[in-house]
Amino acid sequence: MLLFALVLLGVLAGAAVHTSMPVFLLAAGAIGAWLLLFGAREHLPRLRRH
Repeated sequence: MLLFALVLLGVLAGAAVHTSMPVFLLAAGAIGAWLLLFGAREHLPRLRRH
């Protein structure tokens, strides 16, 4: 599993090098927004239980 994750990271990093900066920033922003929403969605039910 770790090997698969490292290979996937290498492929994604290689693809990011070959894209233009606006496309890279847009994709990075979208991923960041998704991570923030995911984190908030996971954290809110824990606050309500305590």
